[in-house]
Amino acid sequence: MKKSVTLIILLLIVVGFGGAMYYLYQKNAEDPVVYETEQASKQTIIKKTVATGSILPLEEVLIKPNISGVIEEVYVEGGDYVKSGDLLAKIKVVANLNALNDAKNGINDAKITLDDQKRNYDRQKELFDKGVVSQADLERAQVTFDQAKQGYQAARQRFDIVKTGTTRGYGNAANTLIRSTVSGMVLDVPVEKGNQVIESNNFNEGTTIAAIADVEKMIFEGKVDESEVGKIKEDLPLEITVGAIENKVFNAVLDYIAPKGVEENGAIQFEIKGTLKKQDTTFIRAGLSANASIILARADSVLAVKEALIQFDEDTKKPFVEIEKGEQEFERKDIELGVSDGINVEVKSGITADDKIKVWNGVGSEDADQ
Repeated sequence: MKKSVTLIILLLIVVGFGGAMYYLYQKNAEDPVVYETEQASKQTIIKKTVATGSILPLEEVLIKPNISGVIEEVYVEGGDYVKSGDLLAKIKVVANLNALNDAKNGINDAKITLDDQKRNYDRQKELFDKGVVSQADLERAQVTFDQAKQGYQAARQRFDIVKTGTTRGYGNAANTLIRSTVSGMVLDVPVEKGNQVIESNNFNEGTTIAAIADVEKMIFEGKVDESEVGKIKEDLPLEITVGAIENKVFNAVLDYIAPKGVEENGAIQFEIKGTLKKQDTTFIRAGLSANASIILARADSVLAVKEALIQFDEDTKKPFVEIEKGEQEFERKDIELGVSDGINVEVKSGITADDKIKVWNGVGSEDADQ
């Protein structure tokens, strides 16, 4: 019995020893881990966020008629430059029967009043000539008669305006002649000859005859998500890229951030506007889609490394890298970070451009040779 127990113990010892030797052999047979290194370099780091939108004129004026009718002539088209007062279109008035009838009745009433005041004046003058009435009575009759003549003339002019849109002596100021109220480029003429238009009044905004704007003053108008709006502020620089204009970046300045957001597709969006700096050589068409890179921070020609090389202390959360001191020997170096663009990060202190920084992903010796 004792011999059997002894044999079993000796057998277990031999098996354990053999297993340990085999493990050590396998361990020594594995390829050693090789860590690659990279060096810091001089770079320009730009931290930015992107907003989508379009290019629009700073001020766009919609020209509307102050009388209803039918377009008789159109004198401009999109792309034309006009000055304030230039003729844009002419309207042919289609008289409203009720208004025309009221104006005609107004003429009749004014004629009746005029005839009555003329008779009164003639009577007063005859009495004055006989010495029956005073000079003051005659002058009052004269004034009343003149007012009646003026009222009759006004009624006739009112009838002409209702019927034709103008009257004698007011050709340049006729309601039928639609003129530009500002100087600039005609962006759009949404009406054609024969189209019916409605006047602009307190109850109707009216039909747009033309849209005019100063294309030398353009803005970017876009929207940013609520997660980004807290990072931006007014007067930040913008870099505008327009899809229709390749290899061109337009500079602008952020000058408006909406104080209230609007929900779109389940997310809150805030409107932003930025004024483009004048471009003498490139013509930007209104309405073009564009993207704006909002420059949050910028560091020019600074020492930078890839963010993937940075490690953080588990306790202090401070950043550090491992610097090569010998063949596959590394030493920890605490560093101070600056601006990051999400790929590269500025290193303010802790390392130099000559230091070789450990890359985390170790590879086998065979892979390293390849």
